[in-house]
Amino acid sequence: MIGQPLPRLEDRRLVSGNGQYTDDINLDGQVYAAFLRSPHAHALLCSINVDAARAAPGVLAVLTGQDYLDAGFQGIHHVPNPADAIAHTQPAFTTSLTGAIFNQLHLPLPVDKVRHVGEPVAMVIAATALEARDACELIEVDFEGLGAVVDADAAMQEGAPELWEGAPHNICFQVQLGDRDAAQQQFAQAAHVVRREFRNSRIVNCQMEPRAAIGVYDAAAQSYTLISGSQGAHRQKLCLMGALRAPADKVRVVCPDVGGGFGPRSMVNVEQLAVVWGAKHVGRAVKWTGDRSEAFLSDYQGRDQITRAAIAFDKEGRILAVDNEWIGNVGAHTVSYVPMANGTRVMTTVYHVPVAAVHISGVMTNTVPTGPYRGAGRPEAHHMMERMLDVAAREMGIDRIEIRRRNLVSRAMLPYLSPMGLTYDSGDFSGNMERALVVADWAGFEERRAASRAAGKLRGIGMANYVEAPVGAPRERLEMSILAEGIVDIVSGTQTQGQGHATTFAQVVVAQLGVPLDSVRLRTGDTAFVSLGGGSHSDRTMRLGGTLLVKASAQIIADGMPAAASLLGVAQDALQYADGSYRDAQSGRSASLFDVAASAPLKAVVEIDARIPAHPTGCAVCELEIDPETGDVELTHYTSIDDVGQPINPLILEGQVHGGLAQGIGQAFSEGYHVDRDSGQVMSGSYMDYGVPRAGAVPPLSLEFTEDPTSGNPLRVKGGGESGITPATATIFNALADALRDISSDEIPMPATPAVIWSIIHNREGSTDGI
Repeated sequence: MIGQPLPRLEDRRLVSGNGQYTDDINLDGQVYAAFLRSPHAHALLCSINVDAARAAPGVLAVLTGQDYLDAGFQGIHHVPNPADAIAHTQPAFTTSLTGAIFNQLHLPLPVDKVRHVGEPVAMVIAATALEARDACELIEVDFEGLGAVVDADAAMQEGAPELWEGAPHNICFQVQLGDRDAAQQQFAQAAHVVRREFRNSRIVNCQMEPRAAIGVYDAAAQSYTLISGSQGAHRQKLCLMGALRAPADKVRVVCPDVGGGFGPRSMVNVEQLAVVWGAKHVGRAVKWTGDRSEAFLSDYQGRDQITRAAIAFDKEGRILAVDNEWIGNVGAHTVSYVPMANGTRVMTTVYHVPVAAVHISGVMTNTVPTGPYRGAGRPEAHHMMERMLDVAAREMGIDRIEIRRRNLVSRAMLPYLSPMGLTYDSGDFSGNMERALVVADWAGFEERRAASRAAGKLRGIGMANYVEAPVGAPRERLEMSILAEGIVDIVSGTQTQGQGHATTFAQVVVAQLGVPLDSVRLRTGDTAFVSLGGGSHSDRTMRLGGTLLVKASAQIIADGMPAAASLLGVAQDALQYADGSYRDAQSGRSASLFDVAASAPLKAVVEIDARIPAHPTGCAVCELEIDPETGDVELTHYTSIDDVGQPINPLILEGQVHGGLAQGIGQAFSEGYHVDRDSGQVMSGSYMDYGVPRAGAVPPLSLEFTEDPTSGNPLRVKGGGESGITPATATIFNALADALRDISSDEIPMPATPAVIWSIIHNREGSTDGI
């Protein structure tokens, strides 16, 4: 079963309208919440008058931040500082040049001031959703406007408005990593130095399903329940326990079907906490479903990184050292430092860099908080590295491919310890690149360029090598029970948001136990039976969960031997297990796994609390054509060679590559989240102003999977959920730069909309303002 491209087992239920998402759930007696949101990016809350709203039809309660504190609760501790990529028992950032790493608990409703447009100021609970929304308009808030800052670089400057006491110059932390003195020595003797600044634009998490939440309080049991789509019910539970000051047995989180996660749904959102608190306050279940306008102002967002890169080369174009500055826009609340931790760890990517250093700043601004978004720092790192190599090749007169050949980590160098501390145990980096060049017909490109030029078009080609460092929560738990009625029951702390877990888990179990495919039942997403688990993100599900499936299956087989021997009346050492049954080769007698389970319970509980490092790698090539009259860009072909380890289901993996590439195309060309730099007002607050890519934007694809095996886990899994997006913007922007090479050598702003491209071609100033 492993390696078979099975259609997903769960798809028929979902596409036939039988999925159950949060908004599909309705509880007896439920009421509805709506939130009044701030129109200001930064303002003092002088007073809030809720009298008229409380008297409105259908209203049960109008609640403010002070009401929340008066109830004895506290803010959400998001645990923004993740576990280190190597030493997982310690945080990624242990010290700060500022003296302390700043972290502020996140209240569901603020009490002193608002810090971004769209921050909820009050919650109305009413009999219907419309009554709740109408009542919000009756709330009178006296705001005293403060200066706003939306750019991370500007937020650190003298005189910039400060968001929080305790974070001077809005800096959450600053860290210097690597050996900067040694790097500077290499720069001093370098034959050539390249310096560039890259602004990786902010993007909205445009998942298909809007966020929704239902809060329930059981007064008799004094227990809380949250029903809400997420990427990990257990993490949500831990955060709610802290905010509500409740013990573990008094908090339950239920995650039904989820219409897309991509990272931001890993963390608790304030609306989730608010409806649980609201349910206790009014004694009824409280439901909230956000709309797209709210999503653009409140869903945790992604990217928004500035990298000031410097690479020193010798006269042959070999890298001597890297010395970067990395600035991450955290937004208004300390939700996550993951992108900075991931991106800087992998910033030297697949190249042999003798010395590297990086100065990291996590900075707060008057914008929606950011968090991990598909790739979480790794696409940003690859964009910088691959663009720098193309720039260096041009400035030094070296072929773009040749400069990479001279710098790639060779297989002979494996296991390779990068200067940022990652150890690559496997990966044919050179082989991936050479295969991509063949599949993409790189050698024949100049003929195609000439044909485009004859037609009045500009044609470009670009490529990018990549390697990932999948991390994520290091702890996972899995329970496997064999039921006499012919079911293999699996309880896992991972959760699907569309990745096909029910299918891939079943394929692994069939391969390990030899049971029928339809006998495997996967249960996740409810802390009533999921006692531990890290959720799904960072390519971790099959890396950790698959390892536990193999371990649990082996334990089940071993534990069933005594019962099987007793059932068959033979000695244990006479038995062999194969194809779902215990067999005595001498007598030919056999008993199925389910027969044995009927005579003796069979259950395995396995856990892991460790890093299982794996490094997916590959190469992508993008070819595109520009219409100089309009600035419109057509992606004519895209090639992706991906080593994601042993594919469990190639069909699902291809879908993951397609999805990741689509997100990369969106960020490259159209997903521009614009905020006015003076007022902090959001200028792209709907799909009328924010360009999610349509199906027609995805070019013809040539995808191939390859494998240089890892020995780090029994299934040889590396991870495929982020392989499509990690090299995407780097590949596309290298192709854009190649197409425009005779017009401009400046960095192309992201997103590269037709207006931006047209302005470059016609030497006009384009409208590229935004974050």
